[in-house]
Amino acid sequence: MANALAASGLPACQLELEITESTLIQDDEFVLATLHALRALGVRIAMDDFGTGYSSLSYLRRFPFDKIKIDQSFVHGMTDQTDCLAIVRAVIGLGRSLGIAVNAEGVETLEQLDALRHEDCGELQGFLFSKPRPGGEVSDMLLDAAAAGLTDQRYTSLGCLPPAADDPAITLTDVAA
Repeated sequence: MANALAASGLPACQLELEITESTLIQDDEFVLATLHALRALGVRIAMDDFGTGYSSLSYLRRFPFDKIKIDQSFVHGMTDQTDCLAIVRAVIGLGRSLGIAVNAEGVETLEQLDALRHEDCGELQGFLFSKPRPGGEVSDMLLDAAAAGLTDQRYTSLGCLPPAADDPAITLTDVAA
C-alpha cells in the first residue's frame, strides 16, 4: 500500500478503505494488524454496512475505524419504521460518543435527508445527491455545486484535516450537481 500511495502521489489521508463486518470475522488478528498498519500510514478506515452482518460493538473498540457507515436498509426504513429510526439514532449517538464519523448510505428522498439532518448525521451519501460518477467528473461537479450556492457545508474530504465538530463533512460522491 505504501508503494502504491507513493507511486500515485495520493496522500494517504485521502484514501478511505471500506471494510465490511464479514471481513472482520475471517482472521481477526491478521485483519487487526493490517488495519493498524494501514492506519499508521495515514489511510482512513470505514466500517461499511454497519448493523447488517455480524455486528459486534467490540469491533468498534478493537479495530481502528475512522467512520461507521449506516447501511441503506436502515436509512430507507427510518421515515416509516420506528425500529429503523431507533437504530439510525443509536448509531449516530454511538459514533459521536466514540469520536467516530458516521455516514448514512442510500439517501434517496428529501424526507430521509430531513430526518438525517434532524438526527445530526455528519455525512450523507446516496442518489439524492448524485449517482456514482467517473473521477474526472468530480471537479466539475464540485464547481457546479459551488456555483449553485451549496456553500453551507465544506468539502472537507479534499483535505486531510478532520472537520470541526460543528462542521460535518460531506464526501465527493455526496454533492448534488
